[in-house]
Amino acid sequence: MVNRQQLEGKWNEVKGKLKEKWGNLTDDELTRAEGNVEQLVGMVQRKTGRAKEEVEKFIDEVINSGGGSAYERVASTARDVANTAREYAGDATQAIQQGYEQAAQNVSAGYQSAEQAVRSGYQQAEHTVRHNPMESVAVSFGIGLVSGVMVGLMLKSSR
Repeated sequence: MVNRQQLEGKWNEVKGKLKEKWGNLTDDELTRAEGNVEQLVGMVQRKTGRAKEEVEKFIDEVINSGGGSAYERVASTARDVANTAREYAGDATQAIQQGYEQAAQNVSAGYQSAEQAVRSGYQQAEHTVRHNPMESVAVSFGIGLVSGVMVGLMLKSSR
């Protein structure tokens, strides 16, 4: 049979398991019996109609089994955490691969569109020069003249 120290040491666990097994037990009733094994067993017996031996056996199992040794509980929790981490790592790897593939497609598309823009601009300039050669020479001469004057003024002001 469970003693007072064992009951007090695992009171929250015992209280939770009792409420889980017999849902009609209230927190107030359980709190009144806290620490007193006989009072707890008697109260559970009255509320549930179960035999004294059944209630005592249940409380003994909760306190003594406790879900296995501490080592077993820690090992089980570690396995669960490792499995969860493994799943997250797999999901993260998949997300990174998808992101990389999308980025590669975007870069490729961006490169192709930039290349197309440059080609289009070159073709348009070539078309303009072929169809308007005199105007193109005059514009080029004007740009060269303006550029030369600007460079000359900058050199003169830097002295």
